Amino acid sequence: MIKHIVAWNFADQAEGTDRATNVAQAATALRELPDLVPGIVEFEVVEAQDGLDNSFDLALYSVFTDTDALHAYAVHPDHLKVVTFIRARVTGRSVIDYDPTVL
Repeated sequence: MIKHIVAWNFADQAEGTDRATNVAQAATALRELPDLVPGIVEFEVVEAQDGLDNSFDLALYSVFTDTDALHAYAVHPDHLKVVTFIRARVTGRSVIDYDPTVL
């Protein structure tokens, strides 16, 4: 099992749209991926919540069956469409992948 966590900060304005709209559209697109990409065990998309400390605008917590599934996800055409959408709108990204059995 491999865990994959990604967090993004979005530009105030990008691609003719404001931050909140871009975050919401990215979240919707991400939430569709588990039905399209094999090997996903868990997939949680989280938008920053008002009134709570937030370092990022959007985050993804996901679990894959193994590293092969994560690598297949990375190059899956439906995932790449979401990547293209997000990259055009973000100012920063952080990611960590890890195998919890090695901890």
